[in-house]
Amino acid sequence: MSEATRIKAAIIGCGGRGTEHARGYSISEQTDIVAVCDPLQSALDQITSKFNIGATYPDHKSMLAEHKPDIVSICTWTGLHPEHVLDTIAAGVKTIHSEKPIAPTWGDAKRMHAAAKEAGVQLTFCHQRRFGKHYSKAKELAQSGAIGKVSRLEGYCSNMFDWGTHWFDMFNYYNNETPAEWVMAQIDRDNAETVFGVYVESYGVSYIMYANGVTGLLVTGENTGGTCDNRIIGSEGVIEVNVKGGPSLRYMSSAHAGWIVPDLSGAVPDGGDTTLSILDAIDCMQTGRTPTLGTDNAIRATELIFATYESSRIRGRVKLPITIEDSPLLSMLGV
Repeated sequence: MSEATRIKAAIIGCGGRGTEHARGYSISEQTDIVAVCDPLQSALDQITSKFNIGATYPDHKSMLAEHKPDIVSICTWTGLHPEHVLDTIAAGVKTIHSEKPIAPTWGDAKRMHAAAKEAGVQLTFCHQRRFGKHYSKAKELAQSGAIGKVSRLEGYCSNMFDWGTHWFDMFNYYNNETPAEWVMAQIDRDNAETVFGVYVESYGVSYIMYANGVTGLLVTGENTGGTCDNRIIGSEGVIEVNVKGGPSLRYMSSAHAGWIVPDLSGAVPDGGDTTLSILDAIDCMQTGRTPTLGTDNAIRATELIFATYESSRIRGRVKLPITIEDSPLLSMLGV
């Protein structure tokens, strides 16, 4: 491939997630990491020691102006995502792969989504679990009828915002992107915990009704009572993902005796989930294919986060789409 046709990649934010994105770009034979940006010299030193990187910057605007990259990864803390995504769109970059959660408020998330649509930018968010072999196989089993008709999706994790965005996205993934109709939820907060600079709840329960009658239940906190990360319940059996002290995937069906641990080989291509998300974004940029992690999917998962918070605020059921602009959790905390 000639220099003129090689893909120029850049990364904003060079911590742990930025390093994982760099690993993905390094796997692509078509791509060069032309520049990276981070205000911390130690982060720049760490990433450049591991990968062949053209230039380093403390300021993202200078980097974007001087290198005009084809694709940019945004791996900064969540509160910086709106600035970095909107500045990257304004700089003329047509492919952006950002870390999740999208933004601290629903209004910011909507603005980023709308700006990308208006500018014709391929904007993706790294809900990389969609590339995990056991998640992909779980969906395949659920949709094949292995457990009968799917009726309920369950998730268990530490909080609605950081981990919850993954499980809300998995609910949508398992349920073939069927729209959610309403959410009824409650949250509680008894400490000052933050994730990537954003306050999160200590405990929560979110109950979701989808248009096809499937329900979702996400339970968060230190002791959720969950024995796995995800559970898919059907009329004839159950699928469990990431069983505590057990396999990454198992299922039970009325057609068989006991738990079955399926073969995961060939479920998805080999490679880490984040690396596969990078390679997918590059392929979609070149072919025009709809990205697996596109903003249309990401915004639906994000709406469930803020609908959960809003249900807690109003102490009632919240119908979708929601029309708020804030984060009800942050507003209730007065921050």
